[in-house]
Amino acid sequence: MFKKKSILLLISFALILTLGVGCSGQPENKQNSTQKKEVTFGHVNWPGVTVKTEVAKQVLEALGYKVNKKALTQTVLFEGMKNDEIDAFLGNWMPTMKVNFKPYNEEGVIENVTVNLEKALYQTAVPKYVWEAGVKSMADLNKYADKFDHKIIGIEPGNDGNQIIQNAIENNNYNLKDWKLVSGSTAAMLSAVGRATKTKEWIAFNGWKPHWMNVKYDIKYLDDPEGIWGGNDKVYTAARPELKKEMPNFYKFLEQFKVNAQIQSKWILEYQKKGRPAEEVAQEWIKNNIDLVKKWVSGIKTVDEKDAVEVIEQRFK
Repeated sequence: MFKKKSILLLISFALILTLGVGCSGQPENKQNSTQKKEVTFGHVNWPGVTVKTEVAKQVLEALGYKVNKKALTQTVLFEGMKNDEIDAFLGNWMPTMKVNFKPYNEEGVIENVTVNLEKALYQTAVPKYVWEAGVKSMADLNKYADKFDHKIIGIEPGNDGNQIIQNAIENNNYNLKDWKLVSGSTAAMLSAVGRATKTKEWIAFNGWKPHWMNVKYDIKYLDDPEGIWGGNDKVYTAARPELKKEMPNFYKFLEQFKVNAQIQSKWILEYQKKGRPAEEVAQEWIKNNIDLVKKWVSGIKTVDEKDAVEVIEQRFK
């Protein structure tokens, strides 16, 4: 009888130990906890997406996340997302990046979560005084060819915008066959625009927004009835699809994180034109735009399960 009781006690003790270890799951939970608190953004070294990523970083850090940033080329960035080394990218400009993005999207390793910037634009632009004088469309350019010296100012050789203009010249779109594309650099183009606007000279150039040129100079983008520029540019937030289940709060933040071209143009002005650190520009902007930031985190919990809106209000007041 004593022997049977001893055996039963030993079995019970063993079951308690087994259940205790199985339920605690400390190593696994610790690992999952670490994964859920740390995210990595990839970004291309463009001024707009650099500041945008820093803004997202500071907001997420206030919610308890450890946030890493890696500056990479487009192709390396997408490959990093495929290999689970990069979680999200806030600068997926479409259709410009379509060729690089498409294979990864079709493979199912990267998805566009949402449009974070509507009405991005890359198109031929002129100063406002030229637009008011009658050049409101690409079709109007050749009427005033002499005033423009038959030139459109482009940026770096090989840029897709340069190629669009060169193709238009070769195909005689908008009667541009006698025109010339002047390639150089973004800095050279902006300098030319600056000089022209000071003396009210006529200039046509490759312009885009968001960019600080839209804040610094009073410019207008020309209508493009033949559609050579494509139009309807948008910037998407791209992410690993698994994040929707792995990190639902972070994923919801990505879904709700949206700005406009005016906001991003001002970021670029402060960061690139004025030379301020991205961290400083981001922190200042967040403090001055808490209402928008609260929309980004609405319905989200922090890493330690607090209401994200309340935490943001306390953190940046």
